[in-house]
Amino acid sequence: MVEKDFHHSCLTAVRVLRVSLVDELEGQVDSLVEFLVCREVFTRDDREEVLCQLGPRMRVRKVLDILECKGEEAARIFLNVKSHYQYSKEVDPPQSRGMQFPSTEYSKVKQKHKEVLRRRSESMLFYNTRHGEKIQFSEHYVNLLLVDGHQGLENKKHEVLTFGQKRLCLQQKSAVHEKITPAELFSCAKAVRPVRKVLVSGVAGIGKTILVQKMLFDFGGNKDHLAFDFIIHMTFRDLNLIDKPTSLRELILRKNRHLAKELDNILANDNKLLIILDGFDEFRHYRSCDVDSFVTEPDEDAEVMEVIGSLMQGELLPNASVLLTSRPAAISYIPVGCIDRFVLIAGFSLAEVQDFFFRYFQDKTLADRMFSVVSANELMLTLCYIPAFCYIVCCILKESKDLCGGSPKTMTDIYVQYLVALLRSHTQARVETCLQDQRGGGIQQLSDTVLKLGRLAFKNLLEHQTLFYSSDREVAALEGSSLVSAFLDKTIAEEPGFTEEVYSFAHLTIQEFFAAVYCAVTDHPLPDALERTSCPRDLSNSGHLDLFSRFLSGILSERNASFLSRQVGICCHKEKVNAYREKIIRELRALCESGAHILNHLHCLFEQQDPLLALDVQPKMLRVNVSDETLSQMDYNAIKYFLNLTEGKISELDLTGTGISCDTLRDIQHLLGRCESLWLGENNLDMEAVQVIADVLKESENIMYLGLGWTNISDDELLVLACAIGVKKKLQELWMEGNRLSYRGLLSLSDLIPDPLKNVVAIWNDLTDREPESMQTKTSITVNFTDDASWGEWQKWVFKRCEVSSNEKLLMVLHKVCNISTHHFEAQWTKTFYSQLSQLIKSRIESCTEEDMCKKLKKFDSFLDL
Repeated sequence: MVEKDFHHSCLTAVRVLRVSLVDELEGQVDSLVEFLVCREVFTRDDREEVLCQLGPRMRVRKVLDILECKGEEAARIFLNVKSHYQYSKEVDPPQSRGMQFPSTEYSKVKQKHKEVLRRRSESMLFYNTRHGEKIQFSEHYVNLLLVDGHQGLENKKHEVLTFGQKRLCLQQKSAVHEKITPAELFSCAKAVRPVRKVLVSGVAGIGKTILVQKMLFDFGGNKDHLAFDFIIHMTFRDLNLIDKPTSLRELILRKNRHLAKELDNILANDNKLLIILDGFDEFRHYRSCDVDSFVTEPDEDAEVMEVIGSLMQGELLPNASVLLTSRPAAISYIPVGCIDRFVLIAGFSLAEVQDFFFRYFQDKTLADRMFSVVSANELMLTLCYIPAFCYIVCCILKESKDLCGGSPKTMTDIYVQYLVALLRSHTQARVETCLQDQRGGGIQQLSDTVLKLGRLAFKNLLEHQTLFYSSDREVAALEGSSLVSAFLDKTIAEEPGFTEEVYSFAHLTIQEFFAAVYCAVTDHPLPDALERTSCPRDLSNSGHLDLFSRFLSGILSERNASFLSRQVGICCHKEKVNAYREKIIRELRALCESGAHILNHLHCLFEQQDPLLALDVQPKMLRVNVSDETLSQMDYNAIKYFLNLTEGKISELDLTGTGISCDTLRDIQHLLGRCESLWLGENNLDMEAVQVIADVLKESENIMYLGLGWTNISDDELLVLACAIGVKKKLQELWMEGNRLSYRGLLSLSDLIPDPLKNVVAIWNDLTDREPESMQTKTSITVNFTDDASWGEWQKWVFKRCEVSSNEKLLMVLHKVCNISTHHFEAQWTKTFYSQLSQLIKSRIESCTEEDMCKKLKKFDSFLDL
């Protein structure tokens, strides 16, 4: 591959170091400018332009902007000049300048603030409790697993559904991932500079807000975080209410009026200040925080996103510590260059799940019995690692004696039982008795409230909204209902002279469930995104309706529709149930025959739990494509459910890039043997996993095509495969590109070529040893690209994968497929391939909002334009 020479110039260094240079030079910027004027790098007009800026940090920024215009030589002199100021910076750090010894009044306000935080955090915010009921935080808090790193989930996936496998991996590697306590978030032994900006990420319901409450509770009780004098807590829900210019001072005082007299001293000692910004993903301006217009003074008015963006990027109160929490889906909009530490909340460990059960049931014997019930149900146990789900499961178990007899098999089963459990808990009466109460119409009231909640959930889900305000029409329609508090969390957002109630469902998945209930029992048509899903994966559908569609399928199943009718009095129209069943059959058949991505449809089928439905699919060709998504155990359950109900040969099973493990391969071994084409590329396969594949090859009469590209296999694994291929002699094509194979390893296939192996592809391998003479006559083994038009099919397959990949995945593929010798640039298939890739990359750049990702894509774009 021919690449341009991207050498590092002084000007490039200035650009790369821009953020750190602002920190370094703010104390010496004036003298630095004078020196640059003396060296005739800057003119007097340049100096005046710099000195007109507000504050030293803005002046440094202006210096760097002027250098951009002056070019390479000016940047070189600047870097030389800068080094002369480094020593004075080290011996007289800015933290030591301007600090004041705490006055008596300062200490009093500090203690007062701790008392306020203690009082605000002493009750549990996590639970849906009945009016007037208080749950003490100290009695119900369960430790969360915190580890370094962050979960960069792709937006096309539903983050809760993809969390299971990642969480299990983190739990299993707890010895490698050192656990972090909340008190250690701002102290890291490996850090090369002070940890001031920390990002805590985790899926909805994993405990981000609970972690914040834990920090406030411990600080208020003088237990932890004592390196700080003050902790200021802000939620993005509150910040959403601000629609006019404001300042950081005003933001702090909105809920902390008791700090007014000492706020100047608090801000002056910003190295002793921690500001917590909770729920970045809920910020209505979260796409606009990577600002280039900065606020540098606490009293400076600006739009709220500029104030918060400046604080996050260290332009405002540069020595203050900031803790930011967010769901993974919004991380790409955070200016991560300013983040010193990434922390992931991995939920509960098994021991913590047990602890949660004990604290919830307050009876060890009962808690142990309930935990045993959950342990026997794989789905429920997997969900319990997420705290919000653990609470939902406990709610169900608390009322389980009088609920439907069967243990939940699907996500919909769990949520239907949760709905009934909470209705019973909050009405303190069996729902069935309402059916017998002809006078009160209780069951009608229940169903009306559920439908109103469903309308609220559905309308806002389609608009990607999770927060609802008391001024909204749908919220106003719920006024006076005693059941609302069972499912909606309420907070009071305060503005000087104005307050508004802000509502949200206790968990994102609960909103999706209620939205599905509304869609199932009313005449409202399906969302447009779901009507298009019979086509190959539609990139306009980000996947945020995946779980909604699964809930909808489960609610429209006969067993759940009947249960909801009996318990809540809401009925699904028979016509809608039948129409939905026909839709599933029609779309599954089309997806199987086209080989398009099928995973969410398999989940919808699984939620129905109707074997006859799967038997009615009967595609002409059974192709199952679940590639390029890290699959959880729930995903494999849905895949197995469908394939176990079908008979005969599986034309194609594509498990490329799914993170499949040896245990999972063994679990689905009986299905692998039915495959004609089996694609397992881009999974890290060790010898144990390869042995499972070898066992399949020894027994299968069907496998003709096997893909093992980029699976990290070496000669030893290939020898095992070669011995297995020789047993049945059915395999015709073996793809092993991008591995660690040598000619010595390929020699083990020599007796299998050309019968049964007619084509072996081993491009991009470690073929550094000498090619044996016997291999030179084996034309069936391809170790380099050729001008042969047969590569056109390979090109189509790769491009199809690129089209449906996220930008992160696309970069991984581009790194691999652009490594084609320039000798083959003139081949027609290469020209077509690179032309298609270039157009795809250009369209991705246009829609990309992440600067770093754009730069990486542009690099490949420039290469393909050569």
